Amino acid sequence: MSIATAQPRHVFGLKGKVNNNICYVDEQTIVYPSGANTVLYNIDQKSQKFIAGSEKSLGTTAMCVSPNRRYIAIAEKGSEKATITIYDLHSLRKRKVLSSPDIQSVEFVSLAFSPDSKYLIAQAGRPDWILLYWTWEKSKVMASTKTSNPANNDIYQVSFNPQDNTQICVVGNGIFKLFRYSEGNLRQFAFQKLEPQNYLSQAWVSDERVIVGTDNGKLFLFESGELRNEFSIVTKEKEMERVGSIAEGDLVPSGPPPVTAIVAYSKGFACSGGIGTVHLFEKTEDKDNYKKGREIKIPQDAIGADPTRQENHTIKTVTVSPSEETLVCSTITNQLYCMTLSSADLGKHGDQATFELLSQPFHFGTISGSDVCIRKPLIATCSVDRSVRIWNYETNSIELHKEFQEEAYSIALHPSGLFILVGFSDKLRLMNLLIDDIRTFKEFTVRGCRECSFSNGGHMFAAVHGNVIQVYSTSTFEIINNLKGHNGKVRSIVWSADDSKLVSCGMDGAVYEWNSFSGKREGESVLKSCSYTCVTVSPDGKTTFAVGSDRTLKEITDSQILRDVEATDVTLTQVAMSHNGRMLFAGTSAGTLRSMKYPLTSPGEWTESMAHGTAITKMRISYDDQYLITVSEDSVLMIWKITDKEGRGLKRDKEIGYAEEILITKSDLEEKNSVMAELKTRVEELKMENEYQLRLKDMNYNEKIKELTEKFIQEMESLKTKNQVLKTDKDKEEARHEEELAEIMEKNSKENQDLELANNQKLMIEYEKYQELQSKSQKMQEDYERQLQEMEESKEQALEELTEYYQTKLQEKTIQLDQANDEARHQQREYEETKKQIEEDADREILDIKNKYERRLRDEKEANMRLKGETGIMRKKFTSLQKEIEDHKDEIKKLQNEQSKLQSVIKSLEKDIFGLKKEIQERDETIQDKEKRIYDLKKKNQELEKFKFVLDYKIKELKKQIEPRENDIKAMKDQIQEMESELERFHKQNTQLELNITELRQKLKATEKEMYMERQRVRDSEAVMKRFKTDLHNCVAFIQEPKKLKESIKQLYAKHVQDDTPESASVDGDIQREYSRQRKHLEQSVASLRKKLTKDTEIHRADNVRIMQENVSLIKEINDLRRELKIARTQVHDLEAALGINRKNKTQQDSHENVDNIQHASTTLSSGEGRTEENIRIIEMQRSEIKKLRIQLHDIETVSRPPSGGKLPPVLAQ
Repeated sequence: MSIATAQPRHVFGLKGKVNNNICYVDEQTIVYPSGANTVLYNIDQKSQKFIAGSEKSLGTTAMCVSPNRRYIAIAEKGSEKATITIYDLHSLRKRKVLSSPDIQSVEFVSLAFSPDSKYLIAQAGRPDWILLYWTWEKSKVMASTKTSNPANNDIYQVSFNPQDNTQICVVGNGIFKLFRYSEGNLRQFAFQKLEPQNYLSQAWVSDERVIVGTDNGKLFLFESGELRNEFSIVTKEKEMERVGSIAEGDLVPSGPPPVTAIVAYSKGFACSGGIGTVHLFEKTEDKDNYKKGREIKIPQDAIGADPTRQENHTIKTVTVSPSEETLVCSTITNQLYCMTLSSADLGKHGDQATFELLSQPFHFGTISGSDVCIRKPLIATCSVDRSVRIWNYETNSIELHKEFQEEAYSIALHPSGLFILVGFSDKLRLMNLLIDDIRTFKEFTVRGCRECSFSNGGHMFAAVHGNVIQVYSTSTFEIINNLKGHNGKVRSIVWSADDSKLVSCGMDGAVYEWNSFSGKREGESVLKSCSYTCVTVSPDGKTTFAVGSDRTLKEITDSQILRDVEATDVTLTQVAMSHNGRMLFAGTSAGTLRSMKYPLTSPGEWTESMAHGTAITKMRISYDDQYLITVSEDSVLMIWKITDKEGRGLKRDKEIGYAEEILITKSDLEEKNSVMAELKTRVEELKMENEYQLRLKDMNYNEKIKELTEKFIQEMESLKTKNQVLKTDKDKEEARHEEELAEIMEKNSKENQDLELANNQKLMIEYEKYQELQSKSQKMQEDYERQLQEMEESKEQALEELTEYYQTKLQEKTIQLDQANDEARHQQREYEETKKQIEEDADREILDIKNKYERRLRDEKEANMRLKGETGIMRKKFTSLQKEIEDHKDEIKKLQNEQSKLQSVIKSLEKDIFGLKKEIQERDETIQDKEKRIYDLKKKNQELEKFKFVLDYKIKELKKQIEPRENDIKAMKDQIQEMESELERFHKQNTQLELNITELRQKLKATEKEMYMERQRVRDSEAVMKRFKTDLHNCVAFIQEPKKLKESIKQLYAKHVQDDTPESASVDGDIQREYSRQRKHLEQSVASLRKKLTKDTEIHRADNVRIMQENVSLIKEINDLRRELKIARTQVHDLEAALGINRKNKTQQDSHENVDNIQHASTTLSSGEGRTEENIRIIEMQRSEIKKLRIQLHDIETVSRPPSGGKLPPVLAQ
């Protein structure tokens, strides 16, 4: 007994609605949310690491990476409170979990780290919109404030100033606010004076400037809260093109595109605008202005040809790599695209560049089906996004991808990996997997096939058609068996290992085992209280495991439920067993994966892994038991590496490996061969051309080299002559310089001699002065010694006097000192307290001043660097301008010569112009007439289109009204049937109660008779006792006379003892007590039953009256709905006639027959009871007929519409 381990290996998918859902960790690694996990994806190595989501979280709502690229903060929605978890990106370990009891919201909508990565701001969502300012390492909330406006509008994004930890920007619907943190509070500053706009995104382009995007395609540049400039991402030319395309009737989204994401980098900023479009803006010399550069678009084939789905490709997040080489964006359709900025810069301004897929194209709708094969490492998936994709789980890449017109509900992959079976809404299709395409080979008339599966041998396949399972031959495509038995939708089918059995489960609570050859049912397990969703079989085919709506995993053996394993608080949606029979996995409605302990125990044991954000829809295990594949409603495909406790599971022979064969049609192969031959000839031609071009270039270059060598020789000779001239000049200068040097040396020697004489005389004078001063100093020293002796004597006397005086004073001072010490201690304490307060104030002031002067210093450094750069640029410009001026002068001379020539030509051309002007005037008049006519036609066309739009809208509204009413009728009929069954149940209960009452009455009568007899006996015995007592009393009177006593006793005996077998006149007391107790009990039960009977009769009477009244009201509503249905049909008919739709006779007959069928079906629905299956079939037929009529109506409208001409100018509404 062991629990298997499952570790995530690779994930295909992205959670597109998370705020800031893509960030760079380093130049090669990006991080994004997928399912319940966060993925670190290495772009170069194509490898992934995972950060698992928190338990009991309802999914990720926002994320951000710190500026130092060391930490990531992930905000998760909770059922009771929102949490933020911070992880170390190097070790992937959890650092902190942050939550606050002060907020009512259960989610955070935006996060941002401070520039030094020490602080974190988190914007909570509805209803309170509180902004929290954390010191995340201490898990401490420094400050909080409400950021929304009085209308409580939504907040979309918050961010830190990139140079200032204390400054924060908040944008939302009608909200643009700047906050500053000081003294434990967040205070708003720089209040807005503009009209409020719906601000969607923002980015700091410098330490004081913020660029903000709106929902109407506008960009606002704010500096310290003041508006500096306004840009529009749509130019006037583009706007005119868009209006023109609307006039032509193209499907273009109305209004300007919203700016949903902005990212700043050193050269400017990039912002989203329009469907799948990113605009690059570059810095200019003017600080307040940015020049629009290139547009980068998602390629059209990635968006798809369907214009109604193009709006889904809105860009959610844009980010730039740390080296600013790559731009990456994510869309709300769960796709990742990238673009190298260097290639974008190299192109011409105004040109369009295209994004490339960053990894693989992901699904963006619920993945409804998945399957694996034996011979190849392939996974096939289908989704409600109308696409079928083939993935390779060895290389972690996509092999094939194709979109279809209809939604795909189910998919099965042939064991060979060369064919797939796909259940579409209209048909079941068998398709070939070609080298670069998925092509239909055979179609089967199975509508809306929700489950299909190939047998393990691949020679058969099963498909669900309603409640019936049809088994087909893969080679002949004939139906082998029709397996009938399910009363509800079949939700899962699975083949046994030897293909002898087919196990199915359905919504009706039934699990059936079928013999795949005879088509007979061999086993069944029905539990109507459970709606099964998935089933799997053990390798020996003896044990079946099923999961359903009752939150249990059932082990079924020999048609008996052997074991029920409770799943606690979630519903199990999928179950899968390994081919070796040692591993069992279950998927839940919460998206988690459970590795069950096998064999199963009660209560069950399992390990749970965080996998998806929503319910797991399908689970498959690869044939070699190495990989588990899970798909879910959140459009994510996960590949897990699985092993049992012993590490076993490798079954495949490594020498054989996987098959590498592929399918290709003969026509495709011939076409490719012809293309290759053409390309080879083309390559040879190009080689010849290139060789010829190279020869020409060699000749040109040789001529140029000759010219250059000649020029070089001439320049060399000129330089040699210059060099000789310079040498002669140099010799002359050297001779002159030596003469000047000799003169200067002579002058210097004379000046030195004069100075020496003068200095010697000064020294003699100074020496005489020094001797005089020395004699004076000796005399003064003797005088000072004498005075010192006198002073010492007087000092000793004074010292004795002072010692006496100061000793007395010292005693006084010691007393005062003790007092002063006490005061000093008290003052010391006061001083320390004041010191603490002053230090805290000083620290705060120092921090503020430090931040202030650091900002100033940065500004000064930046200004200094900028000025240095500008000076260098100006110097270069000055030299280049001088060269340009000289060039321009030469050009002016040439142009003056040309001007004289051209003036003569102009005179001759002016004559021609005069003649052409006359012709132009005549043609202008004809053009004006035609434009007037076109304008009138456009007006008519617009009016007709408006009329058509109104009528289409009315038709849609009427159809919408019909469908809910039909649903209401069906719901009411179901309610009537339930009420009738309830009424029958009440009648049965009443009859049962009446029978019980009659039985109790009969018992009561019998007990009353017995009671009467017992009372009579008691009375007789009491009378006998009285008589005996009186006689005995008379006997006692003769107690003194023995003879009389004897006679009286004899008489007493003769009187009372008459027979030899005396009857007991008295009854035992215990019997009497038991009798009275039983009698009392019976009386009480009879009374309670009478009360219960009266209550039940009253309740049933009220229920019967209520049910009758509800039946009457429901019948009235059904009749009203029928009447309204008839009126709606007549209105639809009138509207179609007003549109002027010319239908063919055949379509009219079909529509009449369909209406009759609908009426007939509605009557049968209202009258019939217990025919639910037939009613469901009729409703499905009606829906299919309505679909056909809609398609015919659409075709007729497209045919009847006149073809539009060339581009017409927009007609302005008057």
